Amino acid sequence: MVNVLEPSGTLASGAAAPLADDDVLAALRLMKLSRAFDAKGASLQRQGRFGTFSQVRGQEASVVGSAWALDPARDWIVPQYRELPALVRHGYPLAHFIRYFAGNPAGGAIPDGVNMLPIQISIAAQLPHAVGLAWGLMLQRKDAVVLVYFGDGASSEGDFHEACNLAGIVRAPVVFFLQNNGWAISTPRRKQSAGRTLAERAPAYGFAGEVVDGNDLFAVYAETARAVARAREGGGPTLIESVTRRLGPHNTADDPTRYADPADDERWRALDPIDRVERYLLARDARHAERIAAFDADVAAEIERALEEAAGGGAVDRDQLFAHVYAEPPARLERQRTDSARNGR
Repeated sequence: MVNVLEPSGTLASGAAAPLADDDVLAALRLMKLSRAFDAKGASLQRQGRFGTFSQVRGQEASVVGSAWALDPARDWIVPQYRELPALVRHGYPLAHFIRYFAGNPAGGAIPDGVNMLPIQISIAAQLPHAVGLAWGLMLQRKDAVVLVYFGDGASSEGDFHEACNLAGIVRAPVVFFLQNNGWAISTPRRKQSAGRTLAERAPAYGFAGEVVDGNDLFAVYAETARAVARAREGGGPTLIESVTRRLGPHNTADDPTRYADPADDERWRALDPIDRVERYLLARDARHAERIAAFDADVAAEIERALEEAAGGGAVDRDQLFAHVYAEPPARLERQRTDSARNGR
């Protein structure tokens, strides 16, 4: 397992930090934004203002470290549903994310210039699309790489194997970023595969597979940057297994106390990725403490501004339910649109 930054905040023996302090501070702020929004999103769901919501909590280094290796101006992200900070860094407005989980169809619309596909709830369904996108960009000779997020549960689906098989054949510039957070809802990793790792499946499809400490911002960034460079240079796909932990429920409809061992959860809480980065920065320069201390109020204000912006979008128009489904709507969809308008529902 690739490791650079120890839980103590010190660098592993012989390791060098792959990011300058200003980048680390910016990444930490994004991790804190994600953690703060997790609390807000769960609260909004309990109030009936959000639909079912999945938190990133515990996986911030995995999501932010991988996203930091991409160039938002040319590279693409294909998300699942637990990658908020990566989407924000890539240019997707937080207000759109709020609208999406509040049930406003406008939240699913991707603004022009933001290189991402919509949030995907169906497990593993985004993987073939990511390969097709990468292949298409390659055929157009675009200098672009696609990074697709998915979980260990998705790696047990047929779409995963089909996507890997095609990506290996066509040498698509795609990075398969597998967030192994220990659980496929309530199914533990050990009951999904007898393999030593999930990344070791990659060579069977003709490309590299790597395992990285998913709570280590530096290791995730460095390994993803190598995979992105390989893809950009024509070296084909990479499968990265980021070993992390979901510190909480699968989503707001789940009760992990029914299946998770509290002692195991406590062990992982001691490996909190945000604490690790803070320890590193404070050991580097005590003056960083003032900037870090300001992050909490700063991200809270950003979230409130986004909530106000999302609420200011007006009532949902019934016609929006039919938008962004087909480029050329079929006759049956047009009939449904007409009936909905006529019947007022």
